[in-house]
Amino acid sequence: MVEAQSWTTRRSSNPRFETSVDIPSTPTGEVRYGTTNNIFTTSFISPAILTALIIASWYFSNIGVLLLNKYLLSFYGYKYPIFLTMIHMISCTVYSLIAIRWFQIVPFQQILSRKQFMKIFALSAIFCFSVVCGNTSLRYLPVSFNQAIGATTPFFTAIFAFIITCKKESGEVYLALMPVVFGIVLASNSEPLFHLFGFLMCVGSTAGRALKSVVQGLLLTSDSEKLHSMNLLLYMAPMAAMILLPFTLYIEGNVFSKTVEKGRGDSFMVLLLVGNATVAYLVNLTNFLVTKHTSALTLQVLGNAKAAVAAVVSVLIFRNPVTVMGISGFAVTIMGVVLYSEARRRLKVTAH
Repeated sequence: MVEAQSWTTRRSSNPRFETSVDIPSTPTGEVRYGTTNNIFTTSFISPAILTALIIASWYFSNIGVLLLNKYLLSFYGYKYPIFLTMIHMISCTVYSLIAIRWFQIVPFQQILSRKQFMKIFALSAIFCFSVVCGNTSLRYLPVSFNQAIGATTPFFTAIFAFIITCKKESGEVYLALMPVVFGIVLASNSEPLFHLFGFLMCVGSTAGRALKSVVQGLLLTSDSEKLHSMNLLLYMAPMAAMILLPFTLYIEGNVFSKTVEKGRGDSFMVLLLVGNATVAYLVNLTNFLVTKHTSALTLQVLGNAKAAVAAVVSVLIFRNPVTVMGISGFAVTIMGVVLYSEARRRLKVTAH
């Protein structure tokens, strides 16, 4: 789950709560970016080793941001998920400026009209909702269960695509979504650390991510409005930070002063926040690099495996209890996602 160039969100890579902007399906290598000189087109190591390092970095950043968020919000006692998300957005803004304007990893694209600006702002609002809900859910749910719920993204994407665009999938695709839903029901009923509010937040985040993918496909349709994912992040991140500011002040109080005061006596917390914000940006950068050096299909396969890897790593680190029924439900959900991806791939091959 490779397509013709499309700026709609991929539906099966399942990036979760990482403040990630989805990477469009595009050709690889110099076909897309020409021979622009930047740090990623000039390499002194073999292509195979470089690709392996990029994939390893992708796993490190995607799983690392989940674990850091969980540690900060649940174990370290930093109970400000909205402000934490705003820090992520500010970090993505700064790093995006450096990556695009200085290192020129992609050509810089400007917003050309007020209409395009408003469309990106609308996407930023949905983006905020999804990420804040995801980070909030990590306060109450183990990462393993969080990942199981997040794997249902294709189910919500199919629902929103039908409701908003009246787009119908094939019977094979809908059939593949059945184990996705059944698996999460099975996992929920047997989750030892089930928390209703955390569950609802995680479902909201997953639904928000799916909604953004559908809305993005509708809003940024004309060639003049299409933005590369890294440029889209450059514009969405500061908008998201501005949207989150009044919410964090109203709901979480004077969190900035609290964070500064605590940071003066706890340098480790500062290190955690800076590292967490940096890794949050690396999620987006490594998504782009994996797609560039391999393909969108490779990123999709990695995304299908990431949920299981993150769940195993989190259980080993945080020692949260798991049950055989919960593991079985998670496995059924992942199997459904793989079947869904394969069904859509065959459908596209048939269409071409």
